[in-house]
Amino acid sequence: MNSKQNNQLTTAAIQMNSQQNIEQNLATIKTAIIDASAQGAQLVVLPENCCSMGEQFATAERFDDLSATIADYASTYGVYVLAGSLPCPYRPDGIIVPDGRLRQVSQLFAPDGSRVARYDKIHLFTATVADKHGSYNEAATFEPGTQTVVAPLEANDTVYQLGMMVCFDLRFPALAQRLRQAGADLLSAPSAFTYLTGQAHWSLLLQARALDSQCMVIGAAQGGDHTYKNNDIRQTWGHTAITAYDGTVINHYDDSVLNEATDPEDSKHYAMVLASLDQHAQQQGRQKMPLFDCHRLA
Repeated sequence: MNSKQNNQLTTAAIQMNSQQNIEQNLATIKTAIIDASAQGAQLVVLPENCCSMGEQFATAERFDDLSATIADYASTYGVYVLAGSLPCPYRPDGIIVPDGRLRQVSQLFAPDGSRVARYDKIHLFTATVADKHGSYNEAATFEPGTQTVVAPLEANDTVYQLGMMVCFDLRFPALAQRLRQAGADLLSAPSAFTYLTGQAHWSLLLQARALDSQCMVIGAAQGGDHTYKNNDIRQTWGHTAITAYDGTVINHYDDSVLNEATDPEDSKHYAMVLASLDQHAQQQGRQKMPLFDCHRLA
């Protein structure tokens, strides 16, 4: 029985190893969307920094045309596409971000190519990590967003509500809870976790936010080594996964590095994790444990 018959929303989380060649990354994105659509996905979630790891300001100069390209992929292949994140030079109202900074923007595009929603990442990664990079401070490059976003998507004659998050947002349960209170059925979590922080916390955070919100959580990740122009190497954890409302990991890709075929021309430059949101089962689970009827602190 396919997803249209059983009224389940089929989702695909894409793991990438984005480098700084935007055109190559776009080619990978297009191929992954074609593959996901062919396998019945109705929502495709791309990772954070899907078009480039690093080179944020140069990528931001192309924000509008990159967004239009991904919107065109959504239209051409008839699926919703969550463009994990793109750096953007202007706020949602069109005002240029002050102080020479950018916004980290996640966008949902519909099967007709229209943009359903824009979410500007609220929580910016600040940490000292025992890796080659050492110190991370997203606030030096980005201005935090201020608005939570829950976006509608329609499939199987049903409207689903998608709560939008990005990467470091996963560490803040209040955001997941607020998205659920605003009606979310599922949460997107496009990410680029460092190898060490991902190894320590990635799976736990996906499961915890699912339990906090009683929503499916879609963790589309960057994984592997990313080479920057100064020959700095950044390592990301990968391990893309989709977690059900009860904390169960439904499906996952259990590696940081993408599998390579014997013939390099046969290698895929992405990994795909498929899972379906069974809204009926999720609603039953919420009724059996009505957390949001019992909540006293929010």
